[in-house]
Amino acid sequence: MDFLSNLGLGFSVATSFENLLFCLIGVILGTLIGVLPGIGATATIAMLLPITFQLEPVSSLIMLAGIYYGAQYGGSTTAILINMPGESSSAVTAIDGYQMARKGRAGIALAVAAIGSFFAGSVSTLLVALFAPPLTIIALKFGSAEYFSLMVLGLVMSVALAHGSIVKALAMVVLGLLLGTVGSDIFDGTPRFTFGITAFADGLNFVALAVGVFGIAEILRNLENETDRQVLTNNVGRLWPSRQDFRAMVGPVLRGTGLGSVLGILPGGGAILASFASYTVEKKLSKHPEEFGQGAIAGVAGPESANNAGAQTSFIPLLTLGIPANPVMALMIGAMIIQGIVPGPNVAAEQPALFWGIIASMWIGNLMLVVLNLPLIGLWVKLLKVPYYILFPIIMAMCSIGVYSVNSNTYDLYAVAFFGLLGYVMGKLRFEPAPLLLGFVLGPLLEEHLRRAMILSRGDATTFVTRPISLTLLLLAVGVLVLVFLPSIRKSREEVFTESDA
Repeated sequence: MDFLSNLGLGFSVATSFENLLFCLIGVILGTLIGVLPGIGATATIAMLLPITFQLEPVSSLIMLAGIYYGAQYGGSTTAILINMPGESSSAVTAIDGYQMARKGRAGIALAVAAIGSFFAGSVSTLLVALFAPPLTIIALKFGSAEYFSLMVLGLVMSVALAHGSIVKALAMVVLGLLLGTVGSDIFDGTPRFTFGITAFADGLNFVALAVGVFGIAEILRNLENETDRQVLTNNVGRLWPSRQDFRAMVGPVLRGTGLGSVLGILPGGGAILASFASYTVEKKLSKHPEEFGQGAIAGVAGPESANNAGAQTSFIPLLTLGIPANPVMALMIGAMIIQGIVPGPNVAAEQPALFWGIIASMWIGNLMLVVLNLPLIGLWVKLLKVPYYILFPIIMAMCSIGVYSVNSNTYDLYAVAFFGLLGYVMGKLRFEPAPLLLGFVLGPLLEEHLRRAMILSRGDATTFVTRPISLTLLLLAVGVLVLVFLPSIRKSREEVFTESDA
């Protein structure tokens, strides 16, 4: 009964006029930025973080969540129509989706992606509702030692699932941790690495760093790589799959939903890994593997279901532990902090309306996406033809105004420019920026729990290995590091991300 009453509370919050409006705004914006290649949910949410300061906490988080899972829907549109994924998790969809479009089945491919996404989103949201509260109760029993070990595991997992070199990903985590130490000491207030600049006394601006590394850097890369887009619109008008198409997609949708629900919880790139894993599974299970790459429905249904399920279940560690599973969840933590909310297990107990309102809004948002996406496909096709040189000045202006409005601090604009150039250079050198952001967000929390655990144990470092949960988490972290450095695992990992980048 508690579950049903909590869901009732969530729907009463999510169905208020204001929250319905912001949910609608979020899913439309998410679809829009998913459709437009090269912007991405991470950059968009980073740009919109300053706006959330003026909104109610529930409304702002519902909108940001809608942008995230809406982008998963929108990313499939560009992957299918122009062979250019709007979201990295839609990269695998492009393999067979674009081939279906070339054969005049673009509408069918879009419908398969939308239906699979809706089913996966609905089921995985149910899993969030079922498993988040029990995990919250368990998390309340965590002490500082357990939280420290959990964050170490989270950072190690983000390294393991990052694109490219393990060593480079590890270097990004360390850089993020170092940037997180800028400001005043968390216990005695002593300035650290401020270089005498009073604006840095409270630390580097999270919004400025996120907008620079993900927003400005992405704009620079898009300007460099902009190419003419050939949009395939043959038979987009015919959207409803045939009975044979439905039979071909049922199995992949169910398997993709299961895979994505599990892998989405993992820190780093769970949704990306889920979409590729789903494609690999479907190809191995298929009686006609030669059809993959030539327009197989399973190659669209499975990955799309997997990446949307992964997007939803990535909220579980955020809502229960206050730990981000990916850069977007790190930005969600930033939004919560801006609103004066301390992320973690206490959110469910202290702010049940917020906790359950976000969960209920996911069902509503997924329904909105299905209702809006397919009828508006003509609009999305037209937007694909907008030249990027018209879009980027508007995006740059939004970035600058948004960042400045947070603290009215000109140093933040310099920080955006610096981190934008840094992000662009990192991209050139194939350094993945996601571990940097996760390190920056988790760094202060990691330090706080490390020092608090040491104080409580009177300087005895064995507290981290004498407490069973803490020891288990640390052993898992060590095990993950050992595994990713094994030659066979490293080769498989490189193949996964090479394929997903293709």
